[in-house]
Amino acid sequence: MASPSQIQQFCIFLFILFNLKDPPLLLARGGNVSFEFPSFNLRNLTLLGDSYLRRGVIGLTRDVTVPSSSSGTLIYDSPIPFSDQESNTTASFSTRFSFSILDVNENSYGDGLSFFLSQDNQTLGNPGGYLGLVNSSQLTRNRFVAVEFDTRLDARFNDPNDHHVGLDIGSLNSIKTADPISQDIDLKSGELITAWIDYENDLRVLNVYMSYSSLKPGQPLLNVDIDLSEYLKGDMYVGFSGSTEGSTELHLVANWSFRTSGFPPANPNPNPNPHNVSDSSSVTVTTPIIPVSNAASKRHKSLVLGLGIAGPAFFCASLMAFGYISVRKWQKIRRVKSLKAELVTGPKEFSYKELKLATRGFHSSRIIGRGAFGNVYKATFNFPGSIAAVKRSKHSHEVDWVWGLHGEGNIIEAADPRLKGEFEEEMRKLLLVGLSCANPDSTGRPTMRRVLQILNGEAEPVAVPRKKPSLTFSCSLALTLEEIVSGCD
Repeated sequence: MASPSQIQQFCIFLFILFNLKDPPLLLARGGNVSFEFPSFNLRNLTLLGDSYLRRGVIGLTRDVTVPSSSSGTLIYDSPIPFSDQESNTTASFSTRFSFSILDVNENSYGDGLSFFLSQDNQTLGNPGGYLGLVNSSQLTRNRFVAVEFDTRLDARFNDPNDHHVGLDIGSLNSIKTADPISQDIDLKSGELITAWIDYENDLRVLNVYMSYSSLKPGQPLLNVDIDLSEYLKGDMYVGFSGSTEGSTELHLVANWSFRTSGFPPANPNPNPNPHNVSDSSSVTVTTPIIPVSNAASKRHKSLVLGLGIAGPAFFCASLMAFGYISVRKWQKIRRVKSLKAELVTGPKEFSYKELKLATRGFHSSRIIGRGAFGNVYKATFNFPGSIAAVKRSKHSHEVDWVWGLHGEGNIIEAADPRLKGEFEEEMRKLLLVGLSCANPDSTGRPTMRRVLQILNGEAEPVAVPRKKPSLTFSCSLALTLEEIVSGCD
């Protein structure tokens, strides 16, 4: 018999099952489909490259404070039918989404994002001017229809400027472009912008609308007379891509809805009444009364009585079995969601006390490798599947000493006194580069290209915080979520 706690969990499970909002549902009416994401979760979506989910918003490129090259893709899992061979019809489509493009560092823009339709749901495009949309090594094999929101002028693709919207078909050389500034829309403002893309196959026209509000404007920003029936063949995937190259630009998608139309309705049963009796005709069926004997009546009463007793008992037993199975499944779902939440929110931070306990006080038996700057220890944590490699650096006290001088504004005191005060500016840059490369926060470390530029005097040092950031460590989950959950059982 189920315990009171299990019954309580079962009631909670039923409440969640019937009251929580269902995930976006793909609706089908004779081939036409629609779905809506008021906010995002990991269901029904595929994320490629550097894309990520954070608090219901999809980021397409890395969220870093130093310039980098990045590309990412968001794709709806299910392919969408865009053509019907029987009726020789190509679907019309409409999509609405809200996005923002913002820069972590001032004047570090590029390259942009795109909404696309493609038969490929696995290829991650290159960063930079390729917008994460196409692979530079397979330009002739790229088959897609896309609307780009471009924030960098790229002469390779005949961009008109560094701020435009364009229609791309199989190539990043846009068929037609428009500047959102003409409607007082700034792609780089960091504000939430809503875009509508409508294609009407009957009229052979594609329109793009943009607004800072949720109200669709009366006039399109981009109007293109084009027949897409040659490009919308069979089933295709829909989604977004974004990229950067040497910039800190962020590309965020907050919500998304999509639908197709134009397909004929589903064919109903051509002959629902095989006897040719119209719906309006009235047919009366008379059932003859058959007398029932007393013996049969007694058997009937016994059967009814038996069913009256056995029925509720069977129902209760079934309900208890269903409750037990449901509770088990609900507990499994909770564990999976918990693990997914850890994957989405990123690396987990551990205290020094936790690391010392997990490595048995950095015991020599836990050493799994040695490097130039210290030993690497195997750390085992209390929760399942949590095994990490922890490096204990030998030179941490020197870094702390220099960082302390930097916090006091006297970093140059760390220089070798034999220099006698010469080359102070070069030494200051060198020490700042050293601190930025030793930053415990990996997102604050410069790339090797940036380091060389700083040392060559071509760029300023990366901003180094006055106080040394705390250490962060991440657990690597070598197993799949299903394997971990099954192991927990």
